[in-house]
Amino acid sequence: MNPTIPQEVLSFLNELEKNNNRDWFNERKSEFKSLKNEVKFFSNALLTELNKHDKIEKMKLFRIYRDVRFSKNKMPYKTHIATSFRRLKPELRGGYYVHIKPNNESFIATGFWDPNKDDLMRIRKEFELDHSEIREIIEDKTFKSIWGAMEGDEVKTAPRGFDKDHEAIDLIKKKQFVFTKNFTDKEVVHPDFLNQVNSAFMAIRPYFDYMSDVLTTDLNGVSLL
Repeated sequence: MNPTIPQEVLSFLNELEKNNNRDWFNERKSEFKSLKNEVKFFSNALLTELNKHDKIEKMKLFRIYRDVRFSKNKMPYKTHIATSFRRLKPELRGGYYVHIKPNNESFIATGFWDPNKDDLMRIRKEFELDHSEIREIIEDKTFKSIWGAMEGDEVKTAPRGFDKDHEAIDLIKKKQFVFTKNFTDKEVVHPDFLNQVNSAFMAIRPYFDYMSDVLTTDLNGVSLL
């Protein structure tokens, strides 16, 4: 049987949202550590599955503590638990993310959250040169049924040096290139959740193959590695 996310994880996070203070949390620290280990067990199982069809360089289970130094929100704890999986660089680009939060706010995400300046320019130049291949991938019926449309922050009109009337401006003006998939609480605690997440991540592969190829070659297709 696959490792699961226990209902108790969602219940704890739900209570934490109502009692987001150090006294409440410290009294239940041992309970949290136990539940965090359950999430880590699930994440390690997902890591094993991912490595059957991909190469993961690093898994990270994020801390529950918030950095409140520069935030107006002074709540000390996050009300979700998240894990990220980074693909093996430099030849493989992109990453996977699992976000567990109660009240049907859990989701998984994949893609490029914060590409550096050079990578962002390279991606935009590729779209400017030829956007037919990326369109074919992200508009595929099966792909869209799993991941929906590409998301991400974008500039208002066009990045400097690009034509605001270019037929691929909807892609060129993006600063992030992300896909997300939402899950209900019932789906998160279901025994098949691990398979559902892994299957969705497998389905992103054509997109990752394309973007990895773009980011490891120049505009003439010559390898940069």
